[in-house]
Amino acid sequence: MGFYERRVLPRIIDATCGSKPVRRQRRKVVPLAEGQVLEIGAGSGLNFPYYDPDKIQRVFALEPSEAMLERARPRIAAAPFPVEPLGLEGEAIPLDDASVDTVLITYTLCTIPDAATALAGMRRVLKPAGKLIFCEHGLAPDPGVARWQNRLNPIWKRIGGGCNLNRDIPALIKAAGFAIETMDTMYLPGPKMFKFSNFNYWGTAKAA
Repeated sequence: MGFYERRVLPRIIDATCGSKPVRRQRRKVVPLAEGQVLEIGAGSGLNFPYYDPDKIQRVFALEPSEAMLERARPRIAAAPFPVEPLGLEGEAIPLDDASVDTVLITYTLCTIPDAATALAGMRRVLKPAGKLIFCEHGLAPDPGVARWQNRLNPIWKRIGGGCNLNRDIPALIKAAGFAIETMDTMYLPGPKMFKFSNFNYWGTAKAA
């Protein structure tokens, strides 16, 4: 891991994923989590303050980046519920089948190299009555914006730690065997020049 990935990129991710519009999105979805929770791509722990502690038994925080986990340690220590860090890739979930009540993914599916395998793992560990909660950016419905997403994606991936602009989030979730129960979409507020990066999907799904 080079200097950029170790020192610079975690700061950029923290700043962008901790921006005011993104914080508003987190407030919409994170409080829906309950019971035993698996958070995929926990990063520096930006979701921890938004969990409802009265509904949480434990959060398994899966995050492959040691640099991000290091930034998360103060938030882990401050959390009013047990947090168990899991330093593995999203495609490798070290939990038993049907062992968690909630899987939470926020701004993570864009980055996981094999999103299909990761989602299959999430379905595996989710209890039959459990729910997948998601909040992601991805492919925009406007053809002009989508064209720019496709053009910029190769460069964006290189500077954004593998982040993809143009993933069809609902299609990925459905292909993994989930039925989407609720979903909203919108462009987050921000400069028009960054419209290509801020089309959001959020909602809940269950195993079909």
